Amino acid sequence: MPVEPQTGLEPGALTNAGFIRRLESLFLLVRRVLGGSLQADRKSPRKGAGIMFADYAEYHHGDDYRAIDWRVYARNDQLVIKLFELEEDATLYLLLDLSPSMIAKLDAAKKLAAALGYIALNCQDRVAVYGLADELKPLLDPARGRGKVFPLLRSLEAATSFGADTNFSACTKSLQARHRKKGLVVVISDFLFPNGYSDGLKRLSGLGHDVHAIQLLTEDDLQCDWKGDVEIECIETGSREKITITAREADAYAAAVKDWNEGLKSECARRGIGFSRTMHGEAFEDVIQTILRQGGLASWPFFRLPIFGDCLPCCRWLRCISCACVLAADQSLHSSCGKKC
Repeated sequence: MPVEPQTGLEPGALTNAGFIRRLESLFLLVRRVLGGSLQADRKSPRKGAGIMFADYAEYHHGDDYRAIDWRVYARNDQLVIKLFELEEDATLYLLLDLSPSMIAKLDAAKKLAAALGYIALNCQDRVAVYGLADELKPLLDPARGRGKVFPLLRSLEAATSFGADTNFSACTKSLQARHRKKGLVVVISDFLFPNGYSDGLKRLSGLGHDVHAIQLLTEDDLQCDWKGDVEIECIETGSREKITITAREADAYAAAVKDWNEGLKSECARRGIGFSRTMHGEAFEDVIQTILRQGGLASWPFFRLPIFGDCLPCCRWLRCISCACVLAADQSLHSSCGKKC
């Protein structure tokens, strides 16, 4: 019979002060690691009011007279207005696999989603989170700003496994119907889908989204340690089958999983989709840093990472505006540079 829905986390695991400090430290470390490359390019093809000059246009009645370039008028006796490049909000779509096969990995998957969402929200960009299984289930409607950090973390914390027989293709169709705006789609899953991953990845990339796949696995996913006559049960559908497992079958299983995973990597490379593979147990900070060092997400708009001087309401940790060090509110020296507060 199918397993009961589970969250994979203890209550408060994503909202306690200790985890928030880890997210904040990662936020600062990411900026330090990537340095100037964090300034992303989010130029819009549309023109309007902005900061960066783009082009001139002929002045027409009703245009803002304040945009007239009087120097051009003095030289050419022609009225033109300045056009500027617009900056648009970046949208991060997080697709978190909540199918029963992910129960043993849900804690790590949720922490990865929390880290990416935390960075995006701190950069004033939009984040939408969905649970992925036999259907697409909204976990967080599109939200923006630091004030949405706790709703994000609470929604991830409360999310339970659901569904049976994961349908990745149907979920991507549902995402297409819900959101027309292009953005960054990050899929966090083991990608062990009964109906395969090709159609879903093809649809996401074909819609114009930039896509990154994070494959999360356990050692049990990669090898079979069972021997002899056993009855196996599908954790998603509950179907059972009696089989005999010898060393030959175990080796065949390991080879099949390896081929499946390498096929996923090749499919992503062929479609220009970013790909990362991580094992359960790796610290989420290390995973995110590795992805960014490899350039997996560094070009994304939400990694422009501004500096804030305010403190988080949930803990007594601050960031210095002048040097961005993390320090406890009751300390007099910065932890990394030794300056006095």
